[in-house]
Amino acid sequence: MDESSTPMDFSTPVDVSPPVGLRTPVDLRSTPAWEMDKFIEDQLLPDSTFLTEVRADIKVISAFLKERCFQGAAHHVRVSRVVLGGSYNEHTALKGRSEANMVVFFNNLISFEEQVQWRGEFLEEIQKHLCQLQQERQFKVKFEIQNSEQPDSRSLNFKLSSPELQQEIEFDVQPAYDVLCKSASSSLSLPFPQIYTQLIHECTTLEKEGEFSICFIELQQNFLEYRSPNLRNLIRLVKHWYQLCKEKLRKPLPPQYALELLTVYVWEHTDEDQHETATAKRFRTILELVVDYKFLLIYWTWYYDFHPQEVSDYLNRQIQRDRPVILDPTDPTRNVAGSNLEGWNLLAKEAESWMYFHCFKYRDMSLMPTCDFSTFPIPHRNCSPAAHGPEALEIRPECIEGH
Repeated sequence: MDESSTPMDFSTPVDVSPPVGLRTPVDLRSTPAWEMDKFIEDQLLPDSTFLTEVRADIKVISAFLKERCFQGAAHHVRVSRVVLGGSYNEHTALKGRSEANMVVFFNNLISFEEQVQWRGEFLEEIQKHLCQLQQERQFKVKFEIQNSEQPDSRSLNFKLSSPELQQEIEFDVQPAYDVLCKSASSSLSLPFPQIYTQLIHECTTLEKEGEFSICFIELQQNFLEYRSPNLRNLIRLVKHWYQLCKEKLRKPLPPQYALELLTVYVWEHTDEDQHETATAKRFRTILELVVDYKFLLIYWTWYYDFHPQEVSDYLNRQIQRDRPVILDPTDPTRNVAGSNLEGWNLLAKEAESWMYFHCFKYRDMSLMPTCDFSTFPIPHRNCSPAAHGPEALEIRPECIEGH
């Protein structure tokens, strides 16, 4: 060693960790079960500044569409209102990338069928004015219109992003028949049964079951509006896991919304456990339901039930379909589970591989059990659905062996 050099002082600790921007993200698999809530808080909550800017830009976009679409046209169809859904606010958005819905409601339509007939013209009109707006206004965040590769697309997309914050939300824009607003006697808590009678009749006649669920987007938002913040965080965790699966498997998977509804189901059917591992235990239970997807039958009767007769007959047919069945709480014609059994099988295998990871172990390294559903009656496999009681909420899963 050069005598003129200064000797190193090994008595002082040296920080050799990489810069913040280069640090490896915390791995959910290895996160201790008792730190799951901290993982959500540190890794999954979105940037509040970004969301504030997004809200401001969305307000501008919504007002612009309402003011400009079809102004001066000979017909009387105009934008009545614009409603947001999905992961676009502080309650549901994820850090990084989220997806949301923008539903543009049009007045003076009289049926769901007219929504189909006008869809192409609606989308052209919306896209034209979004492009105009892009040229006319400065946005708080980056505004990009996505060009659809499908000529008969039912929607168009735009993205609001902040490269500096590494945050983005992609919006799926869809035009819709304003059926809830059309019914003056309906409300966000109890639409008239006639709405669902009309929906079922038109969906079955047009063979477009499940295609009009966007018309009930406000009810979908209301379904989660007053839920516990802990449930919303659990939904964030499940969405994060779903994104990890999409990145790994690179194949079509069941809709993310199906997993969100599974999360609500688990939350409603477990105690208000505040133990430090409660979130991990519920998460593991959700994965177990994914593994046993072939036996799932879940539905709610918040907005529709077994009256009148036409709705009752249809709902009974729905719940006798091949599993999995997870009905949209706001639209009985939509089986959110979909028909992609190959996708469910892929997701189930991935869920099963997760069941024994470190994130589901107690401090003594023993594996935590899933939540106990024994206090909630579950019919036997191959049995007929249970009788429908007067409860405000009914969920009927088929039995899951080993639970």
